Amino acid sequence: MAYVLLGIAIAAEVLATSLIKSTAGFSRLWPTVGCLAGYAVAFLLLAQAVKEIPVGVAYALWSGLGTAAIVAIGAVFLGESVGLVKLTGIALIIAGVVIVNLVGEH
Repeated sequence: MAYVLLGIAIAAEVLATSLIKSTAGFSRLWPTVGCLAGYAVAFLLLAQAVKEIPVGVAYALWSGLGTAAIVAIGAVFLGESVGLVKLTGIALIIAGVVIVNLVGEH
């Protein structure tokens, strides 16, 4: 169940981060409310998940999967460029998450 909570936390964080640009510097009410609510849900669920998952493993998954998802969302929905260097960086982050998870429980 902890990994389910972590997955939902990651999704909430990705949603909140995706809304940051539309808040216009937190000057637009509803995107700001959505963004802050998404972060609140994300951190509440992350706090629950780390009761059972080691914090290093949870945070590696949180940051790695969240970063990869935000890059994809930026490319698909926000018109951001994705070049070879950016893709290499994402691959390295994912590799790091895999390594942390392989040795994180030992």
